Amino acid sequence: MVSETVQVSCVTNGGAKNNQGFKRKHLGSDEHTTATCHDGVFDAKGDIGTSGQDIIANINEETKPDGVSKKVRMPKELTFRDMYNNQDAFDDDDEDDSDWEPVQKHIEILKWFCTNCTMVNLDDIVHCDICGEHKESGILRHGFYASPCSPEIDLIQVESEARGRDKDFRSEASASNCSTAVGFDERTLLHSEVEMKSHPHPERPDRLRAIAASLAAAGIFPGKCCPIAAREITQMELQMVHSLEHIEAVELTSQMFSSYFTPDTYANEHSAHAARLAAGLCSDLASAIFSGRVRNGFALVRPPGHHAGVTQAMGFCLHNNAAVAALAAQVAGAKKVLIVDWDVHHGNGTQEIFDQNKSVLYISLHRHEGGKFYPGTGAAFEVGSKGAEGYCVNIPWNRGGVGDKDYIFAFQHVVLPIASKFAPDFTIISAGFDAARGDPLGCCDVTPAGYAQMTHMLSTLTGGKLLVILEGGYNLRSISSSATAVIKCWKS
Repeated sequence: MVSETVQVSCVTNGGAKNNQGFKRKHLGSDEHTTATCHDGVFDAKGDIGTSGQDIIANINEETKPDGVSKKVRMPKELTFRDMYNNQDAFDDDDEDDSDWEPVQKHIEILKWFCTNCTMVNLDDIVHCDICGEHKESGILRHGFYASPCSPEIDLIQVESEARGRDKDFRSEASASNCSTAVGFDERTLLHSEVEMKSHPHPERPDRLRAIAASLAAAGIFPGKCCPIAAREITQMELQMVHSLEHIEAVELTSQMFSSYFTPDTYANEHSAHAARLAAGLCSDLASAIFSGRVRNGFALVRPPGHHAGVTQAMGFCLHNNAAVAALAAQVAGAKKVLIVDWDVHHGNGTQEIFDQNKSVLYISLHRHEGGKFYPGTGAAFEVGSKGAEGYCVNIPWNRGGVGDKDYIFAFQHVVLPIASKFAPDFTIISAGFDAARGDPLGCCDVTPAGYAQMTHMLSTLTGGKLLVILEGGYNLRSISSSATAVIKCWKS
């Protein structure tokens, strides 16, 4: 919880009036905001209003009779206490009329940032104005099973009820019968923005914590799914995807306390290591799935990757995890790889990497709106180049608010027909969950059931050999429930 102090000054003629001020809210800022009221004219750090000094000077000239001393007139009979309390009035060097001294009152405004969606709320509000999450949410401990309406103290019963609903699902847990692998390493949580700006960065460690808590509460992981050991990707493997200059630029951040590739793509001293671990997990999951050691897998990794291109990091992404996994699958023996990207933002990095590659089919469903939605790429006419035309398929939405029916229709009439003709050996989903209902950036309406249905539809293409890699998604309740639904559809 943070506080913000709003300093209110009121200058009046002949004495202090009731303070008249205004409050200006800064998202996630501890700045002091000064508002001065000069008989109804406001001035806040150079914002709106006439100069306070000019107004005071004008009033002073208009109200002061000629030849009248500027000293405060005291009563004829003064006690010692009166003289002591008004000693400034007897200072011959005082050129200012004390009646014009501003009276300042400090008002402390407390606020809190929602754990679920990062939006700012005033302290006297119990539930987030944006997503409705309780200010003492237990989502990081209990995942989406935590009640959004109750504080954490009431969660034991809520979680017990959730476990009861999933009892049948969890009862068959057996390591020997493990067919789904989950890639997760707590060291990727060390990648974080060092200094918070206006409010917490949406791509934050809590994203993984919420998903991991949900999987644990449901008895999925640990339980029904087996872990895969983390490994740092090698420079040689990364050079199959990125330029050496890009790789070295990411590595350089390990020598800096805080740095930025773009205004919204941060790094700290742990970020390069986290990015190598994420790419390594995706590579090894792809190899394990294609070789048959496991049937399918979920890469619970960060930083995300689908905006990272051959030479640049952007859009919260450092290394392109999906591209690394696709090439790892081919090294393991896959001839043709399908990448379906359902993140609400176009995966411009993945498209660039495979733009001239006929062995990888890239299909993306995303908001575009004529190039006005980030990152602006992904128009329908972007289809690949230099002999690989047709191996890049973009399905651009022209508005927000699209939901399950829109995505399922696109799958039935575009994605699956094209993918079936391509006949892939291996399928990767760039699974951003920022098109989910409630996401503050995506503003769409896909439900956990919708994501599960799309996962099931893609599983049929390659005999179930499917790797899901986490990309975006910034509402913790949405991404944790959606990720859980995706894995459940494999285990049901």
